[in-house]
Amino acid sequence: MSARSTKTVSKRRRTGWAKLQKMTDHEIDYSDIPPTDAKFLKKAQVVLPPVKTHLSLRLDEDIVEWFKRQGAGYQTKINAVLRSYVQVHSLKSKA
Repeated sequence: MSARSTKTVSKRRRTGWAKLQKMTDHEIDYSDIPPTDAKFLKKAQVVLPPVKTHLSLRLDEDIVEWFKRQGAGYQTKINAVLRSYVQVHSLKSKA
């Protein structure tokens, strides 16, 4: 992550690492996490994210600026839009 992008993260989204490291296990609130038991582990699967390919891509400036205005993660959002397009058109070609 570049120094520029870390400066734009809002204070609300920053993790208080120093505070977290000082906490004991008993101080951590696990109430929103369901317990894991043998039944859960029997069904559990390791799901790896798809591998991403690094490439250089030329896009219209106004398109890039629009996505940047949507906030952090604009490249991920562009990827999601392209994935949706591919999925819709893959379904059409199978029909």
